[in-house]
Amino acid sequence: MIKSVDAHSRAERAGIRAGDVLLSINGHEINDVLDYGFYLTERKVSLSIMRKEKQLSLFIKKDTYDDIGLNFETALMDKKHRCENGCIFCFIDQNPKGMRSTIYFKDDDSRLSFIHGNYITLTNLHESDIDRIIKMHITPINVSVHTTDPELRVRMMKNKRAGEVLSYMKTLADGGCELHCQIVLCRGINDGEALRRTMTDLSYLYPGVTSVSVVPAGLTGHRDGLFPLSPYTPEEAAEIIDLVDDFGNMCIEKYGARIFRAADELYIKAGRPLPGADYYGDYDQLDNGVGLITSFLDEIDEELEFIDTYDFDPEKVRRVSIATGEAAAGFMSKAVEKIGRLCYNLDCRVYAVKNNFFGGEVTVAGLLTGIDMAEQLRGRDLGDELLIPPSTLRAEGDLFLCGHTPEWLGQELGVHVRTAGPTASGFISAVIGCSDPASESPCTNQS
Repeated sequence: MIKSVDAHSRAERAGIRAGDVLLSINGHEINDVLDYGFYLTERKVSLSIMRKEKQLSLFIKKDTYDDIGLNFETALMDKKHRCENGCIFCFIDQNPKGMRSTIYFKDDDSRLSFIHGNYITLTNLHESDIDRIIKMHITPINVSVHTTDPELRVRMMKNKRAGEVLSYMKTLADGGCELHCQIVLCRGINDGEALRRTMTDLSYLYPGVTSVSVVPAGLTGHRDGLFPLSPYTPEEAAEIIDLVDDFGNMCIEKYGARIFRAADELYIKAGRPLPGADYYGDYDQLDNGVGLITSFLDEIDEELEFIDTYDFDPEKVRRVSIATGEAAAGFMSKAVEKIGRLCYNLDCRVYAVKNNFFGGEVTVAGLLTGIDMAEQLRGRDLGDELLIPPSTLRAEGDLFLCGHTPEWLGQELGVHVRTAGPTASGFISAVIGCSDPASESPCTNQS
């Protein structure tokens, strides 16, 4: 369904109207945004349109990558594909009750994998979908693998197709697609020898499989009635790191690429220092928490070389505070210390906020809520501003997971609230209290 047509666009000049339904382009059926983008690249396009009960054929001439001015009901031009699995470690199943309905939606959509980097399990794809991905060269694709043992994958994901669809990975790799994979580890289930087998099998798919993250399952305090899982001990986390690194080193010798890397969370749990930048290559798995802290601290160092480009008064005393998760607090303190060496009048306090809302082993900043911040920071010395990670808010920047707003948090604590980041320049500018020199507009502020 065409929602609107841009004024003075090629589509408007061709006579297309809001309310028309796009059926095909040059004879190819259009089901979603990927079909639309792929088949619209021809310089001469014939569009089949349904207007009420009448089918029309309209012709447009254009340059190869020109847009024609059509806008649709949804960004995908289709509904999101829902996950058909019942994974024993699913984080969404561990959410508290009473949150926004969208938080409980489980997507498993190859189109979102390509567009937004979401991870998919392949279980709701079929041969025709794989053929389309290869034909359109929809790459890279992010795949949640967890194990390459077909029977174990079926048990872990509670989907009878979970084992058989593993063959799609080789088909995609042979078809020229780049695959980034993740292995979510469940203690005593897919670690140890099962993990060794999974890494061995995935290594055979190189260079199709270019990176694999190994992350521990996130466990909240809301697991009543769910599959019994327990967190890794520091000693077990260290053993996983050693296994992943040993395998990564073998891959370097064989392929010239590490491929496998453990998540920052495992290093923090094990009490080990994080590797340097060379270890992480192109940082392909930042969204999975692999190299996120190292990358952030290195970017802070690089950005501080240009501190003289920031519009701030070095003589003015700046009193500010930062709220972050327990896992990141120590590293945030390091970043603040680096900034403070150049900004002498900075008084910045970093507060580690315990995640009582989710409970369990949740320590990451992105899952902090306004409720926990309000309860734990009330009465603290917060200075003139409280800085919060932008990842604590939804994409629109207006709501925490608990449903409260930054404005509400500011009123509860009696302090101005500002997001700090997500870039190094955005973080530094928020800490020292100026606009971001890398942006055309000031840092995002919420009162």
